[in-house]
Parts: sequence; structure tokens; C-alpha cells
Amino acid sequence: MGGSHSHPNHDWEHQQWLRQEQERAEERRRQAEEQARQAEEARRRAEKEARRAEEQRRQAEEQRRRAEEEARWREAERIRAEEERRRAEEQARRAEEERRRVEEERRRAEEAARLAEEARRRAEEERQRRQHEQEEAERARQAAERAAAEARAQQEEAERQLRAGAQPVVVPTLQQIREAKQRLQYQEGYVHIAVAGIAGSGKSSLINALRGIRNGEAGSAETGIVETTSVIARYPDPNPNKRVVWYDVPGAGTLSIPDWEYFTNQGLYVFDCILVLFDARFTETDVAILRNCARFRIPAYVVRSKARQHIRNLAQDIEGEDDDSEDEAGLTSGAVARAREKYVRESRESVARNLELAELPQQRVYLVDKQTLILLSQGQHTGDTIDESDLLGVLAQEAQRVPGHWQ
Repeated sequence: MGGSHSHPNHDWEHQQWLRQEQERAEERRRQAEEQARQAEEARRRAEKEARRAEEQRRQAEEQRRRAEEEARWREAERIRAEEERRRAEEQARRAEEERRRVEEERRRAEEAARLAEEARRRAEEERQRRQHEQEEAERARQAAERAAAEARAQQEEAERQLRAGAQPVVVPTLQQIREAKQRLQYQEGYVHIAVAGIAGSGKSSLINALRGIRNGEAGSAETGIVETTSVIARYPDPNPNKRVVWYDVPGAGTLSIPDWEYFTNQGLYVFDCILVLFDARFTETDVAILRNCARFRIPAYVVRSKARQHIRNLAQDIEGEDDDSEDEAGLTSGAVARAREKYVRESRESVARNLELAELPQQRVYLVDKQTLILLSQGQHTGDTIDESDLLGVLAQEAQRVPGHWQ
């Protein structure tokens, strides 16, 4: 075995070592590449992080800049707002001063207006006072003139009456009024109605008819051809629902009493209502009664009695002019109708003429018949009427002045 030949084991080991070295070198290269790759990756991440940080810094810087700009804008706005507030406060202060000034001027104006109104009111009161004084003076003057004229008229009337042999109208005293009420048994709560007129006018018959009683029945007023009443007769209404008292007054001319004394001497001034009754004609006595009723403000009604009798008499005068059928009295219905029309017309014309001559107000005359009045007063119905229903109606109205008088 020579020394120049290699040992097989040594070569193998050497090759083995070379492979190992190559493997280690390859591992180191691989590791180095991995490290390089990781380093590159780290560098890229670092650069990315740097870029991100730069971007964040830039964004932060932008935000800071914007924040500063916003702060400057807000400060400017604050300053402007403060300036606006200051100006608003200044305007409010000036407005308040203006308001106080206007309020003061308003107060002064109101005070001036109040003073002016007070002055106007005082002036108006003074004017009204002077006007009232002038009116009072004018009324006093007119009253004085009226009083003087009335005094002259009364004097002339008294002189005329004295020249004619008459006497002035007597005014009753309070004592005479009390005595008349006591004598006539005047009762408060009742209506007192007198029937007055000349003798023979049918006053008693009318009172009986108004009370629903026929002549001659129990409780009726006495009747006769001649005047049967020398003193005033008192007749309470038999109907308890009518708190009415009727009075039959003696006819004028039967007591030797002059017409001018008839009203006062009989005490007619105490009655609540007076019926002035006449038969054939309206006389001076009837006028005197109406004139005194007006003086004493007593309601008075003019009544003409015996309507059926007067119509029958007129119908007899004109009978033969109408050929219609006859009624129960033997008179033709045409004659009765014409007589009735004539009777109504002439009666009303006569009363109107006498009232005008006496210078008394016009008033209605009620034309009545006792038989019809009796039926109506008893609550019965009849078609043959002239003014009977109307007369009962106005008397019921007079009775209504005291509640419960006429039901």
C-alpha cells in the first residue's frame, strides 16, 4: 500500500463534510434571504407605517389648522355676537328710554285729556244748570201765565155765572169727603158705581138690570112712574163674585137742588165710576155731571135707556112704508130695522152735539134696553143687542182696577 493513495473513508468524510458545509451554507443563505425578505417586509411595513404616520400627522396638522381656523372663526363670531349684543342692548336701552318718554307723554296727554274732560264736564254741567234754570224760569213764566189766564177765565166764568144767577162750583173739603164716604158706606176693596141723571130716566130699572134682577123681584131697587128716590140708595151686587156696589142717585129737579149743586151735594165725587143716564134728551144736568166727573177725574159713561121702547115708537111712526113680515109686536121687520138705525144715529148725533156745545170731550153713548141687560147679566146669550154687551165690558174693565171685583 503506497502513501500517495487517499483513504476511502477520508474522502467520504470529506465529501460528507462538504455536503454538510454546503447545506449549512445553503441554510445560511436561505436564512439570510429569509432575514432579507423579513427585513424588506419590515422596511416596507416601516415605510407604510411612516407613510401612515405622516398621513396622520398631516391629517392632525390639517385638523389643527382647521381647529385653529374654526377657533378664529368662532372668536370672530363671538366678537360679532358680542358686538350685536352690545348694539341690541344699546337699542333696547334707547327703546326703553323711548318707551318711558312715550309713556310719560301718554300720561301727560291722558292727564291733559282728563283735565280737558273735567273742564268740559264742568262746562256741560254749568250749561245744563243754566239751561235748567232757564227752563225752570220759562216753566215758571208759562205756569204764571197759565195761572193768570186760568184766574182770568175763572173770574170771567164766575162773573158770567153770577150774572146768570148761578153759583161757582163748590170744591169739597177732606172732611166732607170722609163724611160722604161714611154716609154712602164706601168700602175699600169694592167698586162703587153710581147711576145719576134727571128724574124719570130709569135709573132704578137700569140698576136692577145691571144686577140681573127684574123690577119687583126681591132685593130690586124700587121703581115707579114718578121719582121714587129722595136719598141715595145702596145696592150690593147679588153675585158674590162681583165685589161691586151700585148706587141709585136721586134725580135732579126732585130735591129743589140747582144743577150746579147736584154733584157736590149728592157726594158724587167719592164714586169710582158714574153712569150718566138719560131717556128722551141729553140735558144741562147731564152736562154738569160730566163736567164735574172730568174735574174730579172720575170715569163717566153716557147711557140712554129704554132702547126697545124708543125703537118701537119710531117703528110705529114709519110703519106702512115696508111690506115685510111682522114681528111679535105687530110691527114689520123693515120698520123695526129702519127705526133702530134712526134711533142709534139720532141718539149719538144728539149727544155729540150737546158735548160739543158744552165744550166737553166727545165720548160714546151706550144705547141699552133693560130686558137685554138682564139676560146678559145673568150669563144668558141674546142676539138682539145694541150696546149692552159693550157697556158690561167697560164696567168690567173699571172693576178690574181692584183685583177680584168682577169674575
